[in-house]
Amino acid sequence: DYEKRIKAAYPIHPEIFDRLYTDWSTLVKFQRTRGVLRLMAAVIHSLWERGDKNPLILPANISIDDTRVQTELSRYLSDNWVPVIEKDVDGPNSLPLRLDGELPSLGKFSACRRVARTIYMGSAPIAKAAHRGIEDRRVKLGCLMPGESPAVFGDALRRLAGAATYLYQDGPRYWYSTQPTVTKLAEDRAEQLKRDPDKVVVELNQRLRKNLQQKGDFSRIHPMPLSGQDVSDDLDARLVVLSVDHPYSKESNSIAVITAKVIFESRGTSPRLYQNTLVFLAADKTRLQDLDEATQKYLAWESILVEKNELNLDPQQVKQAETQKRAADGAVTARLPETYQWLIVPVQTKPQAAIEWQAMRLSGQDPLAVRASKKLKHDELLITGFSATRLRMDLDRVPLWRGNHVSIKQLIEDFARYPYLPRLKNVSVLLDAIREGLALITWTQDSFAYADSFDEIEGRYRGLRTAQISALSGTDMPGLIVKPEAALRQMEAEQPTQGGTTIVDGPSIAGLGKGNFKTSTLPPGTMQPKRFHGTAMLDETRVGRDASRIADEVIAHLSSLIGAKVTVTLEIEAEIPTGAPDHVVRIVTENSRTLKFTSHGFEKE
Repeated sequence: DYEKRIKAAYPIHPEIFDRLYTDWSTLVKFQRTRGVLRLMAAVIHSLWERGDKNPLILPANISIDDTRVQTELSRYLSDNWVPVIEKDVDGPNSLPLRLDGELPSLGKFSACRRVARTIYMGSAPIAKAAHRGIEDRRVKLGCLMPGESPAVFGDALRRLAGAATYLYQDGPRYWYSTQPTVTKLAEDRAEQLKRDPDKVVVELNQRLRKNLQQKGDFSRIHPMPLSGQDVSDDLDARLVVLSVDHPYSKESNSIAVITAKVIFESRGTSPRLYQNTLVFLAADKTRLQDLDEATQKYLAWESILVEKNELNLDPQQVKQAETQKRAADGAVTARLPETYQWLIVPVQTKPQAAIEWQAMRLSGQDPLAVRASKKLKHDELLITGFSATRLRMDLDRVPLWRGNHVSIKQLIEDFARYPYLPRLKNVSVLLDAIREGLALITWTQDSFAYADSFDEIEGRYRGLRTAQISALSGTDMPGLIVKPEAALRQMEAEQPTQGGTTIVDGPSIAGLGKGNFKTSTLPPGTMQPKRFHGTAMLDETRVGRDASRIADEVIAHLSSLIGAKVTVTLEIEAEIPTGAPDHVVRIVTENSRTLKFTSHGFEKE
């Protein structure tokens, strides 16, 4: 049936006749037969003069910009429809023509003009009806030619709805009215915000701070510092996010790089000590304009909703303002990571080389700091896990040794100071590497020894030890990392020369630095002890703590001896003057059986 209708109405699409005979005929002055004939004669003549090659005359093809056609369409309407047509529908200064010119993907099909004409033809005569407008699918029906994509006209429809002064939307329905929408008011307010950029900066800063709440692998983030004084001089790796006033560009005098250098080199009036802890994030200069415009629109719609009562907005206008505010809010949210896409990193290849400033483009959907830390980790510009063997390589390569040793505190400062060293996430990364190195059996080749201190007078290390797991914590950790060859020389020198045996009495290794090793020599020929036994009373309220210390400070030393067989037995004895309740007896007995006690039981006497 529909095919028959198209053939019967050809070359005019039956949709046009539907609109004219059902909608336009409701107008008092419009005559169903004469009015339709007059209008279509003007339309066909205009298209013939222009050499229109379209296979069918759709509502979208009606050349409303032609004076004769426009006269036929407006003569039945009130005079205030003329500025609506000239501004938002069709004409040399109309919004649809401008949008088609700015957007090649739409201009190729004149999509905005065709959409506007279709909406006008379907909505102008029923603008005061209770059920106004036409659905978006009927708009597309009035536009599409064979071979064209509906998505193009859907995009044009959305753009018109967001920018037109007289175009209203309610869900899927669209219509023109002689009363301006709040869009014009929003445009004016957005234009005013261009002259008051501080409000835009405040809004962007708030959004940035919210985005930066997820820190990624950074210990801290410094958002929008006013100067180097606002960026503390600490030992952990941090991200400095520059404000929108300091965008990055590829020119040699990029303000982002200049600002980053100032913060990198000094903290206020003082030189910055820990330079190898800072990386910078900056906005892209070319994308900043789009972000500003989206923020201006958002603030404009927000202010309209705040003043909706003062502006006497009707429910339809309030709904439109809420829709546009959500759309603008989404645009700002999407454009923020697109704008803050430049990671600026100071890099130094060797101690004698100059600092280079590398700018790396970020991508992905993660929050800004998360994206930045992922990129740095991938490029090994932020280290979250450091091996003992790599630490040994850096100790030898630079070198970081001070003579035959280096203090742990000095090593912590070195890694935080010098950009030619790996940039560590925090102090714990370095301490973990030292702890791993102290536990290696192959310490002579791959790591180092540890000493509590160096006695300058005696020329020997105190508390020298190797291949032991040690607990390290804090930035003021005492102790030294010792070169393997220096440690071996002292250990060999302190061995007895005539067959004697050295007995080492060391401090608790779980608390490095709390004592020094004392050595005593057994007379030659004395047998070395071959057995050890020990009994310890544990605090029943701190059993886990005490047992852990015994395991680290006693059992670990014995187990490390070649061929040693160590047996540890836990003996529990409890006296209960008032007697154990039945439920305690049941629980303890069952748990003892589950934990495979070799013997257990309660006694009445």
